[in-house]
Amino acid sequence: MEEQCHVEPIQKDASVDDLSEARIVGLTVRGMGCVNCATRVRNSLLALNGVVSADVDWERGLALVDYVPAKTSVDAVLLAVAAAGNDGHHNYYAQVIP
Repeated sequence: MEEQCHVEPIQKDASVDDLSEARIVGLTVRGMGCVNCATRVRNSLLALNGVVSADVDWERGLALVDYVPAKTSVDAVLLAVAAAGNDGHHNYYAQVIP
């Protein structure tokens, strides 16, 4: 693991209303090579308005995302995964698990 690859995890508090309206989507995520990649993807997902929580497992290439459909879409969630790698060194891609 390279020093410049380190990523600090962000925290996000969700309202009771958001928690009650949240739905879960499972994703396969390609391109992650270490725990910092998972943190980078998780941070990008949590930064998206409408995402309540995100659990990302880099070893399995999976993510579970709780999101509020009235505030964001599955397409936006997929774009957030791709945007996490927008630094010239990482490239992430996600698909919904049917």
